Amino acid sequence: MGNGPAARSPRIYGARVSLKTNHNASAASPAQSEKSKHRHLLSPGRIGPMELANRVVLPAMDMNVCVDGEIEQADIDHYVARASGGTGLVITGASAVAFPVGATSTKEPGLSDDRFLPGLTALADAVHAAGSKLCVQSTHHGKVARIDTLNGRPLLVPSEPDYSVDMSALADNTGEELTRMGAVTAGRKPSHHEATAEDLAWLVETWADAATRVMRSGADAIEIHCAHGYVLGAFLNRRDNRRTDNYGGSLENRARLACEVIAAVKAAVGDHLAVLVRVAGAEFGQEGGLTNEESCAAAALFEEAGADAIHVTGWGRNPFANFTDGPLPNKVGAYLDLAAEVKKHVSIPVIAVGRVLPDVGEKAIASGQADFVAMGRQLLADPDLVDKLKAGTPERVRPCINCYVCVQENFWDDTPLCAVNPDLGRLTPIELGPTRKRKHVLVVGAGPGGLETARILSDRGHRVTVVDKSDRLGGTLWFSSLTTPDNEQLLDWLKSEVGRRDIDVRLGTEATPALVAELAPDHVVVATGAVRGRPDVPGGDLPHVHTGDTLRGLLLGEAAANDGSRLLRTMGKLGKLSGVTKSPETIRRITKTFLPVGKDVVVIGGSLVGLELAEWLAERGRRVTLVEEGRALGLPMAMPRRWTAVRRAGELGVALHRGGTVTRITADRVEFTVGEEQLSAPADLVVHAADTSAAAPLADQLRGSGVPVDVVGDAAEVGYIEGAMHSAWRVAATV
Repeated sequence: MGNGPAARSPRIYGARVSLKTNHNASAASPAQSEKSKHRHLLSPGRIGPMELANRVVLPAMDMNVCVDGEIEQADIDHYVARASGGTGLVITGASAVAFPVGATSTKEPGLSDDRFLPGLTALADAVHAAGSKLCVQSTHHGKVARIDTLNGRPLLVPSEPDYSVDMSALADNTGEELTRMGAVTAGRKPSHHEATAEDLAWLVETWADAATRVMRSGADAIEIHCAHGYVLGAFLNRRDNRRTDNYGGSLENRARLACEVIAAVKAAVGDHLAVLVRVAGAEFGQEGGLTNEESCAAAALFEEAGADAIHVTGWGRNPFANFTDGPLPNKVGAYLDLAAEVKKHVSIPVIAVGRVLPDVGEKAIASGQADFVAMGRQLLADPDLVDKLKAGTPERVRPCINCYVCVQENFWDDTPLCAVNPDLGRLTPIELGPTRKRKHVLVVGAGPGGLETARILSDRGHRVTVVDKSDRLGGTLWFSSLTTPDNEQLLDWLKSEVGRRDIDVRLGTEATPALVAELAPDHVVVATGAVRGRPDVPGGDLPHVHTGDTLRGLLLGEAAANDGSRLLRTMGKLGKLSGVTKSPETIRRITKTFLPVGKDVVVIGGSLVGLELAEWLAERGRRVTLVEEGRALGLPMAMPRRWTAVRRAGELGVALHRGGTVTRITADRVEFTVGEEQLSAPADLVVHAADTSAAAPLADQLRGSGVPVDVVGDAAEVGYIEGAMHSAWRVAATV
């Protein structure tokens, strides 16, 4: 875990300065109408004694970079980046009031000792210097305090749990993932301790002491966490709290501990800190979870106890079954209605969270659903979000694609990453400053890796030419947008960013050594994507058997359906239609009523692509059989998204076969084995979504020509969007 002074890196305690190009400096002022689109979101606001420049809040997102509870430079750099990007209020990750007791990580901030003050003070000073306000989230993790389990302490709970958590989703985890999750507690099993009156008095006193320390640091606010199964949230719901004393039974009793903590904190800090309280607007996935009606009543009690604002979240009670219901929902604006109900019961400001995008947040504030909105993953993807809204350029906000790569790291106590923002979580940033020598760089391939490479190279001052044999930008990203709509936001952003730069884009142009010689670049970057083979079994070459590439060709009108089959002739018509619209959203809509694919489909390969395609086809009324040779489905999707995708596919009727080996494909069936069992499934269409491999034949051909060549994206190593974006940054920084 890297604890202790010997492992400690030097503290710098200052904001990291990154060199970036200001593309708006020479541009005309944005139209006032563009700026006014988010005027409610960008208007000033007030929470208790704290004045805020706008209504955008960075909610707590654990970064796991502290050392034994002490804030390090990496934490400061992370929060300062969001503050300097215009965010009105920055909230730290969960900080343990009794550290290390009640902590879920030794890498989270501690609030229990004065040794934590230098880091807290440096963070507050840096956030203030960047123009924002700082709130420290405070908690005792209760039944999920992994460090208590690691150190042999029982978990503090209102009542001994009388239920177990369904962990069947872990069947789709790799051995390495399971090992990393188990390592956080060294494989120890948790035990529990029902809180006594002495424990509760200690908890209230400890929280007030922690709040005093937050006040001394110069921070502006403290958030009391009363949700997500942590100790105050566990007391609040009926499922975890079965007590018969004054802290159990009625809602007033179940809220008593939280109210005592709020009152003690308010008494300790007075008007020096704003006091925020985070509560679940509802809990999901288990009988007895907190209801919205109870949440509304609890919020009123919290206001009476001294809260200055209520931060309404949501919580899926089983992280392996419904994590994407909460706390990180996959639905846009997931908790707005819950927050709106809470707002009816309090007179203090309400903060809404839950995939709040800028337009959604603007509407929520304008309509009175909330007073402030929190944008977590979106601010991880683009720390400059607020400044871009202020400039009237919302199209320039790099979008979160809802892939859950960031939060997955928290399951094994590591630092979050971001698929679309390679700078997130880096202790050493990738420097993307101006080049010392301008070059002509040819980028072959207009998928995410190629477009991102071109964008960065252009920003660094290079002359960039992009060629792609397709008739549209996006490559595999365009195709993936059909099954995964969130990817279309990234495609739109990349197209917009490339379009506003002086980049020479040539579509419908196949890159050959002769073309490269003609263009005479100083450097070539190959981003042509992965190679997808056909199934190496009898019948693998039948006309109704497709790889991702051939299926894409038909859908996009890039391949001719000349075998005479009615299916492929009809698919060719769809391909021509997509060539006209070039809109993934339009194709998604049309295919819900017009999809020229027979009723029975077999997808061979249940990784990320195969699972998403199976779900997409099943949503369109197809009977889908998915055969995966390995034991886990959905790899390498991030775990929460994977668990939900597998469950969703099953709910849609997809027949899921793990450990299946295809042996033969006929004109109307696919034969396969699972263990010793011989099985078959009807198939009007077979999609081979396995055997994806990296290959860059053009790069191999060019390496002897004397022109420097780099390879990015799946052509170098199959890593999908995350791999494409990250490799683009690495390569573009070195050209």
